[in-house]
Amino acid sequence: MPTHPETPNPLSVPEREALAGELIGGAVSVRSAPGVRGPVAGTIVDETLSTFVVELPGGARTVRLAKRGLEGSIVLEGRELPLRGDLLRVRPEDRTKRLLAGGPRRYR
Repeated sequence: MPTHPETPNPLSVPEREALAGELIGGAVSVRSAPGVRGPVAGTIVDETLSTFVVELPGGARTVRLAKRGLEGSIVLEGRELPLRGDLLRVRPEDRTKRLLAGGPRRYR
């Protein structure tokens, strides 16, 4: 079956399991995101349906990043994983069932 050009690469089982857990507290490095001029690195301190709030080093400032179009990496459980905001654009409380149980908007 041909893959649609806009379909993201499938997540491996270990990636789905790690991303299904808590992301708050994870160290992130964002290469690109809509409305952001350059790379952003810090710690996720809050998450909503469509945004991450990232605390920059030093804790003096936070940045709200839209998940849509966000590309980067996140360190969870000592492993660096790809961070693709479009795949995580769900309510945090629904992410587990959608990633692990193949819920309504199943990830491919």
